[in-house]
Amino acid sequence: MLGEVVREAARRFGDTVAQVAASGWEVTYADLDRLSDEVAAGFRTRGLREGDVVALVLPSVPEYAIAYLGAAKAGLVTAGVNPRLSATERDAVLSVADPRLVLATAELAPRAGDIVEVTPAAHGDSALAGVRARGETVPDLPDDPDRPVAIIFTSGTTGAPKGAVFGVRQLRAITAIDVGDRWGGGGRSLWGTALSHLGFMTKFAGNLRQGGTAHLTLRWRADEHLRFIAEHRMGYVSGIPTQVALMLRVPDLDHYDLSCVKAIVMGGGPATPALVREARARFAAPLSVRYSCTEAGIGVGTSFDDPDEDAEVSVGRPLPGVELALRDADDRPVAAGEIGAVCLRSPAVMTGYYRDPEASTAAFTADGFVRTGDLGRLDEQGRLHLAGRTKEMYVRGGYNVYPFEVESVLSQHPDVAAVAVVPLDDPVMGEVGVAFVVPRRRDKPPALAELRRFGQDRLAAYKLPERVVAVDELPLTAGEKVDRRALAEIVASEP
Repeated sequence: MLGEVVREAARRFGDTVAQVAASGWEVTYADLDRLSDEVAAGFRTRGLREGDVVALVLPSVPEYAIAYLGAAKAGLVTAGVNPRLSATERDAVLSVADPRLVLATAELAPRAGDIVEVTPAAHGDSALAGVRARGETVPDLPDDPDRPVAIIFTSGTTGAPKGAVFGVRQLRAITAIDVGDRWGGGGRSLWGTALSHLGFMTKFAGNLRQGGTAHLTLRWRADEHLRFIAEHRMGYVSGIPTQVALMLRVPDLDHYDLSCVKAIVMGGGPATPALVREARARFAAPLSVRYSCTEAGIGVGTSFDDPDEDAEVSVGRPLPGVELALRDADDRPVAAGEIGAVCLRSPAVMTGYYRDPEASTAAFTADGFVRTGDLGRLDEQGRLHLAGRTKEMYVRGGYNVYPFEVESVLSQHPDVAAVAVVPLDDPVMGEVGVAFVVPRRRDKPPALAELRRFGQDRLAAYKLPERVVAVDELPLTAGEKVDRRALAEIVASEP
C-alpha cells in the first residue's frame, strides 16, 4: 500500500520537496520513490523475505521514511524504536521485535544483531549507502489487505514493551478517514515527534497523498517552531498539548507574526480547558482536539466548527468509521452519563500485539472493541469526557509513563527503602511524576538530582520523576497495596 502511494505521489508531485532534513538536505517525492526502490532491492539482496522484521533505531531523518517505504515495497515489517529511550529500553523493544536487520546510527546501535550503521546524509547519493542496491527495483507486491506493515511499540502496565501490529487494511482505513481519496492540498509542516510514533507510522500514506513539504527536526524546540510558522506562513499548528503549551510560554511570543495560522490541532495527551482557551486566543484560530491510543490507530475528536466548549471539556465524538463504547468491569455497556472503560472499534484498530497472543486476547472485548485503558463518560450530546486511566499510567508530554517501571529502577538505589510514583497535573507537560520515597536512613533521603542521575541510563528522561517527597512510610489500602489515591491527594494539597 505504501509502495503504491509513494509511486503515485512521485508521478503527481515529482520534484516537489517532500522532506527537508535538519541538515538542509531536500528530498523530493521522486527521490523517495527511487531511493526506497533501491533500499527494497538491497533488503532482498541481503536475503530478507516477506514478513521479516526490520528495526529502525534512527532520529528524525529522511532515511527513516526511505527505509520504511523500502521495507513496505519488499513486503517487510518495520519496527520503529523511539530514539529517546535508554539503551536498556531500546534493547527490550528489540528483544520483542526480534528483527532480521537493524538500521541504527552509531550512538543508538544495539550491542548485538545484524546491524547496518546509518550516518545521516547531506544528500541523496550517500543516503543509506550500506543498504541500497543502486539502480535496482523489486516487483510490485500482490494486493493483500492482511499483510503486516508496521509494529508500533507501546508499553504494558508493567512497562514491558508490546508491539501493536498494523497491516495494509489498517493503514488504508486510517488514510481514508484522514484524507479520503484526495490528492494534493498539503502545505509546509514541521514534524516534532519521533518518527516511530503512531502519528507518522500510520499517517505517512496520507501525508504522501497531500503532496506537502515536511521539515524534520532532530530535537523539537518551541521557539524554533514559532519561528518556522512565521517564516513559512504555516496555515495550521499541530502537536501534543505539551508542545502547544511550551510555544505559548516562549517569552517573546508576541513578536512572531502568527496571523497565518488558520487552525490548531492537539492530540497525543490530555489538554486542559485553560490550555485550549489560551491556545485559541493567542493564535486567534479555531482548535480541534484528538483522542485515541496506539492500539486503536484512530479514535474521536472535535471539529473546527464545533462550539468552543466541546474542545475545552471533552475530546469530542467518534470520527467517521469509528465506534465508541463504554464498558463496566464485566464488559457490559454502562448507562449514559456513567463512567466506564473507553473502548474503540474500527477498521483502523491493530491486528494484535506482535508475538503476544495472550496480551492480544486481553486487549479486545468479545465483540471486537479494543480497550484503550482509559475511563470516561458520554454526555447527552454524545461527547466523550475522559475521567482518568484504568491503571496508574500517566502521560507526560505526549509519552506514556508507567509508575511500576520507574519504581522498579528507583527502588534499586542504595538509599531507597520503598518508593511509589504518582502523577501531578502540570500546565505544560500535562502530567509529571512525583516520587514518594521511604529513605533507608531518615537523615539521608536521596535528592531529586541523585535519583534522576541514578535512573537516567535505564529510563528515558521523560519517565524520571520531577519531584521527590520523603515519607516515613507509604500509605496502604485495606488490601495491603500502596494507596496511590492518598499519595495523589497529598501532592494536590501541597503548594
